[in-house]
Amino acid sequence: MTTHSEVSGRVSAPGRATTADDRLLAALLDGMEAALFAVDTAGRITHWNRKAERMLGWSREQAVGRAGLGGWAVREADAADVMDRLLAALRSPAEDGAGRPFQEFPLVRKDGGRILVRAKTTAVREPDGRPTGVYCAFGEAHAQLDLERNLALSEALLGECGSWATVLLDADLRTVAVNDAAAEALAVTPVDMLGEPLGEFFGAGLDELESGLEQALAGQPPAGPVELWLTLLDDGTHEDGFGEPSSGPSGDARRCLVSGFLRLGAPAGPEPAPLGVAWVFQDVTRARRQARGVARRRFRDEQLSRAARAAAECEDPLEAAVLHLHYALPGFADHALLDTVSPKAATLVRTAESPGAFGAASGARGVAVRYRQGHPALQALERGMAVRATGGVSRSSWAVEHRWPKDAEHALCVVLRSRGRSLGVLTFLRGASRRPFDRADAAYGEDVALRVASAVDLHGPART
Repeated sequence: MTTHSEVSGRVSAPGRATTADDRLLAALLDGMEAALFAVDTAGRITHWNRKAERMLGWSREQAVGRAGLGGWAVREADAADVMDRLLAALRSPAEDGAGRPFQEFPLVRKDGGRILVRAKTTAVREPDGRPTGVYCAFGEAHAQLDLERNLALSEALLGECGSWATVLLDADLRTVAVNDAAAEALAVTPVDMLGEPLGEFFGAGLDELESGLEQALAGQPPAGPVELWLTLLDDGTHEDGFGEPSSGPSGDARRCLVSGFLRLGAPAGPEPAPLGVAWVFQDVTRARRQARGVARRRFRDEQLSRAARAAAECEDPLEAAVLHLHYALPGFADHALLDTVSPKAATLVRTAESPGAFGAASGARGVAVRYRQGHPALQALERGMAVRATGGVSRSSWAVEHRWPKDAEHALCVVLRSRGRSLGVLTFLRGASRRPFDRADAAYGEDVALRVASAVDLHGPART
């Protein structure tokens, strides 16, 4: 039987094969992940690596030196066809790696079982171009197809897939790949995120996102899709169609992303090490905002209807006005103030209020409220339209300066109009834990003000 060293020397160029070369070649072949064997121009087996031993059961000593594959690694009926397809590489012109042909044929294991393999053949040539043999690298066809399907899926998710956004992160949660759908949803370019931590791009909601990614890396991803609200780090201050903050042309600053997390593990080794995690998501912000807007409008309409029914049972019109304030607060504001125009002087008088989260009253009822010039309530009265105001976290005395409860952070002042006259101002207040009033809130506040104005007018019309 021909030894491995003798065959290596014969396949290599004459005069250049040494014992060190043989050992290096043997080590390289045995370290390959693919099974591999080689034949000379006569079809005699010259190489057989350890991967081929493990896959088929035939040892190197049993394989090297055999004349052809028939009767042991291939059925006799298939032997001539398989060998002819292997040696066809010798008849082809010298090709590059991309042009090497694939072959599929059945092999026989030592235990008698058959296995369909997918092989890639390469001709071995002397420096003058004369062929000396053929190398055949092969693997189980089903495993190869699974690998190709996985690669095709990866390419689709990172390339042409438009419905699913995909972000790949390494084990340190730094971005390594972003597809076009993800870049569009997150208002970035794919290059912007590469190598960067997620904290560079997200504000509120980042902790929940990182928690899901870390769970996936630990091998325990969330059981189902997770709905995450993430705030993009953008200084845009515009509003969208629902009155929510917007980051300009790229869309809303807050995004609702239905997310899934997939652990990426290296396939080699008994215990695959995590390569990172894939974050796959869909941007459902618009649908969620629309659904939330519909639910909010439905609730507010119900509150207006309930307030109208309760006010109809009040004998005192002012009591009915206060009832409207009580019903307006849930889900809308933390506090409401009713200031009416004094019939004797052009000043606002505190008539009623509806304490909510702020508790204690902010002023004596029936006493003129000395708002300073330029106060939002006075602006609303002068302009005859709603005025929104926000104090900001850096202005701790803002509410006190405006003679509002100290915890107030956002205000909406709406003028009371009835029979062509301005009867006063209705002020709604929110704390720092809530968002500022938007256009939809102002429209609702005006609806409440219309009902309050009718009750105030019925109680005692003012002259302005």
